Amino acid sequence: MAERTADLTADRHGTRPDRSAPPPARTRTTRAGGPGLLGSTAARSLGLVVALVFLAGVAVASVLIGYQRFTLEEAHLAYAGYTGSDTDLVIRHLRVPRTLAGLLVGAALGVAGVLVQGVTRNPLGDPGLLGINAGAALAAVLAISVFGATALISYVGFAFLGAALAACVVYTVGSMGPDGSSPVKLALAGAAISALLGSLTSAIVLQDRATLDEYRFWVVGSLVGADSTSVPQAVPFLVAGLVLALALVRPLNVVALGDDLARSLGTRVWLVRAGSAVAVVLLAGTATALAGPIGFVGVAVPHIARVLVGPDHRWLLPWSAVLAPLLLLVADIVGRLVVRPEELQVGIVTALIGAPFFILLVRRRKVAGL
Repeated sequence: MAERTADLTADRHGTRPDRSAPPPARTRTTRAGGPGLLGSTAARSLGLVVALVFLAGVAVASVLIGYQRFTLEEAHLAYAGYTGSDTDLVIRHLRVPRTLAGLLVGAALGVAGVLVQGVTRNPLGDPGLLGINAGAALAAVLAISVFGATALISYVGFAFLGAALAACVVYTVGSMGPDGSSPVKLALAGAAISALLGSLTSAIVLQDRATLDEYRFWVVGSLVGADSTSVPQAVPFLVAGLVLALALVRPLNVVALGDDLARSLGTRVWLVRAGSAVAVVLLAGTATALAGPIGFVGVAVPHIARVLVGPDHRWLLPWSAVLAPLLLLVADIVGRLVVRPEELQVGIVTALIGAPFFILLVRRRKVAGL
């Protein structure tokens, strides 16, 4: 009866819709909140499998391509028929650990970037932009110069502590004022704290030639230092960070709706933020200790993944964990080839790729307060 009355009223005023007209076509959007280019679950799953295949191919290329090129047969014989030759030593102790480090560091930076952007709701969020990498770098330099640490396992704890303290300081400074934290305030606080920590790091290494020699190859971000000893030491910390991040995917989706709504749905926002902070410290701290502060991977890859699969963290995290090492290994291979016989460090290549992307992101995306 109510529907009939509404129809009669619509007819009387001439506002009744034409029910014979076809419904408007649905458009797929790639903006925040949209499903992404791969809108269906099947498309996302198939796309992820394809990305994994590409990642495997790039990993194989990373082992084979460089100043000295190898074949698949030589790589196979380095393990199946080890003789101790120069080829076997290079493949087993240099190329393979370097490739594994690229896979681990890339996945860590990609997932850490997703966590930072999700918790702060800041599209420019990144472990490097929020001071986490700078804090880990300063702590690692202190461990090298003051305590004489040389192996990863001896200064990775310092890197964790430095990353955690830097994150706490940036969030505290960015939350000052009556309005609390905002994307702009956090970004500015992160830039200021990173500059301060970077200055302290430079002051330390300039006073110690030995520390400078150790630090100058590491600070630009490089996979060269990864070897068959340091990579296994980093695995437990990175796995712990990745597992914790995967456990937070559903709460992160709720927190993305806003703190008030998340609390009304029974989500402990502070616990989600604390867990995310621990995961970011584990991931970014270990990645920085292993390969140095590599920038732009954590901010660029989550946006690429978001375009493909949308903002759902259940898909965003695994896609970022695959796309980030893919980008990092490609950048490392490019760095080996463009200035042969020398090498361009991977941190420089990612900066050359990421800086234009970051500028485009700032110009095109409407960020609150910018």
